[in-house]
Order: sequence, then C-alpha cells, then structure tokens
Amino acid sequence: MENQERRPRRRRRRKPQEGAGIPLSTQDFVEIIPLGGMGEIGKNITAFRFRDEIFVLDGGLAFPEEGMPGVDLLIPRVDYLVENRHLIKAWVLTHGHEDHIGGLPFILPMVYGKESPVPIYGARLTLGLLKGKLEEFGLRPGGFNLKEVSPDDRIQVGRYFTLDLFRMTHSIPDNSGVVIRTPIGTIVHTGDFKLDATPIDGKVSHLAKVAQAGAEGVLLLIADSTNAERPGYTPSEMEIAKELDRVIGRAPGRVFVTTFASHIHRIQAVIWAAEKYGRKVAMEGRSMLKFSRIALELGYLKVKDRLYTLEEVMDLPDHQVLILATGSQGQPMSVLSRLAFEGHAKMAIKPGDTVILSSSPIPGNEEAVNRVINRLYALGAYVLYPPTYKVHASGHASQEELKLILNLTTPKFFLPWHGEVRHQTNFKWLAEAMSRPPEKTLIGENGAVYRLTPHTFEKAGEVPHGVLYVDGLGVGDITEEILADRRHMAEEGLVVITALAGEDPVVEVVSRGFVKAGEKLLGEVRRMALEALHNGVREKKPLERIRDDIYYPVKKFLKKATGRDPVILPVVIEG
Repeated sequence: MENQERRPRRRRRRKPQEGAGIPLSTQDFVEIIPLGGMGEIGKNITAFRFRDEIFVLDGGLAFPEEGMPGVDLLIPRVDYLVENRHLIKAWVLTHGHEDHIGGLPFILPMVYGKESPVPIYGARLTLGLLKGKLEEFGLRPGGFNLKEVSPDDRIQVGRYFTLDLFRMTHSIPDNSGVVIRTPIGTIVHTGDFKLDATPIDGKVSHLAKVAQAGAEGVLLLIADSTNAERPGYTPSEMEIAKELDRVIGRAPGRVFVTTFASHIHRIQAVIWAAEKYGRKVAMEGRSMLKFSRIALELGYLKVKDRLYTLEEVMDLPDHQVLILATGSQGQPMSVLSRLAFEGHAKMAIKPGDTVILSSSPIPGNEEAVNRVINRLYALGAYVLYPPTYKVHASGHASQEELKLILNLTTPKFFLPWHGEVRHQTNFKWLAEAMSRPPEKTLIGENGAVYRLTPHTFEKAGEVPHGVLYVDGLGVGDITEEILADRRHMAEEGLVVITALAGEDPVVEVVSRGFVKAGEKLLGEVRRMALEALHNGVREKKPLERIRDDIYYPVKKFLKKATGRDPVILPVVIEG
C-alpha cells in the first residue's frame, strides 16, 4: 500500500451560481484589481469587474513611515477608478477603520467631485464615521448616496454581482466579510477578522454563510493575512477586558489609557473598569473625542454616568481619575507624546501615575513608541504595555482561525490579502499544508489585474497604481522627487547662497543642518561664489549660467572638504 500511486483528489461538484441565468461565453472572466492593501498593511481598496460593471470594496489610507518628512497621510492612486467611473455600480465598506474608509474623503472627490449618485453601502457605525470624515473635509455627506445595511444583508450590485455580507468579529463593531456571487462562480472575501468566541458586544462571527458558500463551492478565497505567522488563536477581547479590569483596579493614582480611537470595544472595556472602581472618565485627543461621540450617539458605546472633560477631573483625587487619550503609536503631537515630553498645556505626568498602552506598535512606529515609554518611566509613571502585560490583543486571526476559514471554504483558488509579503507568503504555505489545499495561490500585488475564470486564476496585466502623499497643502503636492530632496536635506543639510548681481556684487552664505561650519569654510564658499558672480556679470552671462557656475564648484569643494553632500541652493538676483 505504501507504494500505491496516490489518486488525484476529486473536488466536489459546484452548484450553479445565482448569475447562471446570464448567457456566458468562454471569454468571460471576473477581474480582481487591488489598488491598495496587497503586500502592505493599509490603503485597502479593491475593484471587482465583470464585463462593463465594477464595484469597489473599501477606500483606506495608511500613515507615513520613517523617512517621509512632512507627510501626513498616504492614499492609493485611483487613476483606474477615475478612468472607469462610468462603470462603477457601487462601493461597499466592510468596516470603519482608517485603513478601510480613511481615504474616501480624498478618493471620492477625485472620482466624482463633491457628490455622486453611486450607492455607498456600509453598516450604521461605518457610515456614521464616514459622515464625520466627509464633514471634516468640507464635504456634504448628503451629496453622496450613503446606504445603511446590516453586517448580514444581501446587496444586489448591477446585473452581475450579488453580495452576501456576513458579520466577522474584529477590533471595531459592524465588521463584515462578503460572499461575492458572480456569473462564473463565488468569491469569499473575509474582510479583516478574528474569530472571537467572547466578543465585548456578544455578537459573534456568522460563519454559517461562509460554510454555506463552501458547501456550494468557492472559486476564490481572498483572506486576511495579517497574523499568518502567529500560531494558535488570537486572544479574545474579553480576556483583555479582564486584564484591564485587574490593572486599573490595582492602580494607586491616576490612570491614563491609550488605544486606537476607533477601538470601541476596548474603550468600552476601559469604561467598565473605571465605573467599577469609582473613576470618572475623561477623554483627550481629537480623534478619541470624535469616534467616541459618534459611537455614543449611535448606541455602540454605553456609560452609566457620562464622559467628563479634562478640566472637570483635574481637581479630583487621583484614585478617582481615568483619562483615555490618543497617542498609541507615539505620534509626536498626540496627547500621550505631549504628556511624556512635558508639552501638554493642561496636565503633566507625575510619579505614581499608571499609563496603559492598550495597543501594539504598527510596523515602523516601534522607535517612536519606545521613546514615549522611556520618557514616561523617567517621569516616574508605572507603564504597562504588551507583551509584558496582557492589555492588548490583535484584531486579526492567527493560524488556527485561518485554517478554519480554509476548511470551511476549501477554495479552488486563493489570494492572501491584507499583509506584507511575508504575511501573504506564510498564509500561502499554511494553505498548501491543508488536507485539501487550493489548486493555485497567488501572492497579490497592488495594481495587478487578476483574471478569474471557472478554470484559471492568473495575473493578466497591470493598471496605474502607487501612492499619493497628503500634507497640509493637499494631495499630490509632494512627489517622490520632493521626498528625496527632503531626505537629502535631513541627512546632509542645506547651504543657501544668495548672490546679488549688480555693479557692486554681494554674496551671503547660510548653512542649516550641515556641519559646524567655521568662518574659514563658509568664507571659502563665499569667495568662490563671489568670483563666479564677478565673472558672470563681467561676461554678461544669464542668471541661470551664473547659478551653475556657483553650484558645481561649491558642491565639489564641500564634498572634498567635509565628506558631506549638502543640498546647495544658489539664488542669484539681478541688482
């Protein structure tokens, strides 16, 4: 028996889809076009297309990494959607996190302007948060066709797509995955998820729809890869609530808690503990106040008393105070950072305070978070953070939960999503080790066009893609070249040479962030620039030529004299 040839596994017969009534040709296919969220965490947005109809799933943003000076936000390029706006039949939002809806105040105006009749489907909290964002950016929510659905509704999109939403537990209420029924087969998109058996709000994942889709036959699974490297199960929110209750109950003085402002479940757990131990809850930080206000108004957050302002709790005894604040990622202008570096206008950390970081650093933010933690220790605070204290759990599924989704769906094809390449690859390996592995798994990339037929799944091209940088001036004002210049200045410094070209030429030299330049070094730069200026005036050269005559010799001289390559900015003014 050992040497007996293994018979090929027979896949179960797949039932016809709801779109089976549509006449199909052998040339028909569905295209899956991720414009963000593949090979990265953030900027989630994916277009699904069949023939002349498209629907879009989510529209997120990401936060800048180290080495992006002056950048506030990152949003995906959506040239493909702008070009094909007339084919878009709907937008569907899985949940209200920034990496899924935070880009919409930028993206929607790019695609439609200030209003659009195309329906945007989302659950109650998701749309509540989106309305707040649109208003914040001066857009009128009523100008967009926002349609409220439950996390378990069915949505008919155009002629070709039938979407069955299904609730999935995550780190925010009203989170959904989607069963996408198309004329050629069924696609299951998990959305962000973990399988929490004891969620804070008691609303567990509705896996019956996933199992039903699996029984009927899943052509393609698109699933959350974030924790594909982590064995076991992701801890339940109720476990974190118990630990928060314990540490808050033991805290001797004031308690400061920071977490993601959208983590309504976690905020609810903190409020429960504060109420249990007789502490008044104040909130500080714009996003924390905004998210909590919306959650309270919509009934997703409950308090026995009320939420207080910082001024109202400042004179209370320390053991009666708990402050929920922004700053879980060490952002320089956040409340926690200002407290840590003694820059908050109203309050200061003092010995005996307890600070709880109920979050984990997003990749790239580790150094910023560590700086804040060290400063808090230096000020005499007790600082509690994971993994030393069990005050945070991920909102994403670990390996055993991912295996369950694979077993429920047994997809013919698989596309790991929502993660860096290492997460996608580990999920691919996990799927290939299952007893019934997918026939084919692709590691997705942003901008790729993935073509799906009943028998094939392949990359079939690319569309324009990438990132747009957002700063205080708007979208698209910062380019890769400008970022490179900023990094260059940050690393090497800046030398500004101002030259007045006239009968009596004058040169001034100023350096910033360069070396501790002595008078001798700057004097030589001034002499070289003045010589070039005199020659240029005498020979009646155009100002552009004089600038070049200053720039190149000074650049060569400074490189040789200091070993540094500063940004040199010669400004020649006609006198």
